[in-house]
Amino acid sequence: MMNQFHSFIAFLRSSKKTVLLTVIVAIASITVTTTISILLSNIDNLYVPSLGTIKAIGVEAYWDPNCENETEIIDWGTIWPGSSKNATFYLQSVSNFEATLNLNATNWNPANISDYMSLSWSYNGTPLNPGEIIQVTLTLSAPFSDSFIRYLIVNDVKNFSFDIIIAVSG
Repeated sequence: MMNQFHSFIAFLRSSKKTVLLTVIVAIASITVTTTISILLSNIDNLYVPSLGTIKAIGVEAYWDPNCENETEIIDWGTIWPGSSKNATFYLQSVSNFEATLNLNATNWNPANISDYMSLSWSYNGTPLNPGEIIQVTLTLSAPFSDSFIRYLIVNDVKNFSFDIIIAVSG
């Protein structure tokens, strides 16, 4: 047994550079793998809860087609990078004239998140008659991009909010 131990020690002394290189490569591999795992686990768990406040001008927003359950807030729930969320509701014209609708998202908090998020809707520009009810779907989208993920991490964004303004124009 002692002879094998002396042989092993002699081998290590004769190949110091090989052993040192092997140890360095092993440590580097473990470090890189651990770092990548930590970064990927942070990205996989990265989500942002959000709310949108609806401000309707010349129309009223409802959750139901009978216009009985008025809405002023959309809880988008959890938004993951690379995902979209839809909110469908009904708009009833309360103006006295035929009107088209405009959509605007304002008062984003934090302010710069609007550089990454987008809000669109299914309304096609058809004029609404007084009292007419239409169904619309808003879509909130979050990109899966390095810059957006970096923005969320650097700014420690835990949630966001914004105002949704739907207004008639004559």
